[in-house]
Amino acid sequence: MRTEIKEYRAVEEAAMKFVRSVAEGDSSHARELFIDEAVLFGYLDGRLEHGSIEQFYRNVDSVGADAGFRARIDVLDVEETLAVVRVLEENWGGRIDFTDYLLMMKIDGEWRCVAKAYNQNSNTIQK
Repeated sequence: MRTEIKEYRAVEEAAMKFVRSVAEGDSSHARELFIDEAVLFGYLDGRLEHGSIEQFYRNVDSVGADAGFRARIDVLDVEETLAVVRVLEENWGGRIDFTDYLLMMKIDGEWRCVAKAYNQNSNTIQK
């Protein structure tokens, strides 16, 4: 059975917590989205980051807000209890473009993120 459009909107609204945290440089919004056990994987400036989502929170809080930051949310798939979201980010921290994939699950009726994997666009890698 195809998921109703209202469910796609609910997933998008949940993912906005991620975007808002990055835009404002404040991890408190993302903390509402990610479960405590959430993990992250990706390369930041050529170094593999993996493990607890706490690393993402530290990055967001240390980089802070940037007026030039832009983002787009694409809800790629929604099933009954599972969703995949792609977030395109431009000018994070004034210099980095990312593509993030958020794996979300509906837990106790609420869309929460259980994993984040990302790619840093190669032209924004600082060596």
